[in-house]
Amino acid sequence: MLMSSGELKLSELIASLSYALDITEGQPPGHCVRACWIGMHIGRQAGMPASQLWELYYTLLLKDLGCSSNAARICELYLTDDLNFKRDYKTVGDSLPQVLGFVLKHTGLKAGLAERFRSVMTILRDGPEIARELVATRCQRGADIARLLRFPEGVAQGIYSLDEHFNGNGKPARLAGEAIPLYSRLALLAQVIDVFHTESGREGALKEARARAGQWFDPGLVQAFEQVAQSDAFWATLASETIDGAVAALQPAGAGHQHALDDDYLDDIASAFGQVVDAKSPYTSGHSARVALYTDMIGEALGLSMERRRWLKRGALLHDVGKLGVSNSVLDKAGALDRVEWDAVKLHAEFTETILRRIDAFRELAAIAGAHHERLDGSGYPRGLAAEEIRIETRIITTADIFDAITASRPYRGAIPIPQALEMMQKTVGTALDPACYDALVRAVERVPFPEAA
Repeated sequence: MLMSSGELKLSELIASLSYALDITEGQPPGHCVRACWIGMHIGRQAGMPASQLWELYYTLLLKDLGCSSNAARICELYLTDDLNFKRDYKTVGDSLPQVLGFVLKHTGLKAGLAERFRSVMTILRDGPEIARELVATRCQRGADIARLLRFPEGVAQGIYSLDEHFNGNGKPARLAGEAIPLYSRLALLAQVIDVFHTESGREGALKEARARAGQWFDPGLVQAFEQVAQSDAFWATLASETIDGAVAALQPAGAGHQHALDDDYLDDIASAFGQVVDAKSPYTSGHSARVALYTDMIGEALGLSMERRRWLKRGALLHDVGKLGVSNSVLDKAGALDRVEWDAVKLHAEFTETILRRIDAFRELAAIAGAHHERLDGSGYPRGLAAEEIRIETRIITTADIFDAITASRPYRGAIPIPQALEMMQKTVGTALDPACYDALVRAVERVPFPEAA
């Protein structure tokens, strides 16, 4: 059941998937959509032509596309929860007291005193280089994925230079003034406006924009924002539940940029967002692509049609998109998880379904992908579904997911050889795994010359 281009709009799909980027940044749901509302109004007020507004629209929605790529490094350096770190980092300015306060507030709070002291001293000593490294990783990854999504180079560069500041003290290249891409200047301004509007309302957003004009922000764009800010309707929509529809209506015509939203493009989009998910942890690199491959192999062995297999592969590529909302301090933990940490991990299945359900054409896939941790005996999560309530498509993804989880390296152990992995899985057939799906996996694996060490 593939999607025709008439059933789905690119703006709807990207806006919906941007909610996955919001949770990765620790932001309230809808942050990228609200930033798009803000930035598009400023761009129009500044007199940008329609061709530029189209590229700005997608730069704003995808500005955080690389956000998952530095999460593990943040946890490693700061011994902290990357989600809270990223959320609060967006409110920090350039002043030394603010920076020091942020470091002390977020570094090693659950670590031992000596370990925390070492981390704080390392960050204070190497802070500028650490910050540049984190931003460069995020920016480069975001730009690369934008290209995979077939967006023009202007969008990729807009994402890459998001953290440059008008005064030349930004990152990663210390660009200044109009050397910074216009889309980047607008996206940074819109981002900060939304963060401070969420935190302290209309006046708080205006105050922050004025305070950083000429430092972080292009003064001309701040002036354009001052004009936009006079509209009560602008602020009312920004804070309303109708924001998604309002932003969808803002997309300019993109003649020359539009790609047909056909099945090939939908495959590329699912693959690209699968890469966003897998970039969050060094232990999940390639996981989504492998689960999609194993899902397809099982589907073929079960006799599913090529069309249905292609559709299901998208669900497999996106099955873990909810993990973007789980801290790497939990995902990458080498030891056993405590009750609170385990509860946090289990939330990812609900997050996956919530994110995918935002896309009307993906509602069936949302239910299938969000249930991939359910078990036939009813002891799974998030709903504790029993066998008759678990669809065959979910059972296929579950089997593929468990196979990859066992055969891939993890923080607490190395990869387990395929024959041993299949033996381990066989013990859960009928309780966790569907017998037909397991048998299909075994048949599929027998036909593929996997390396002995795999």
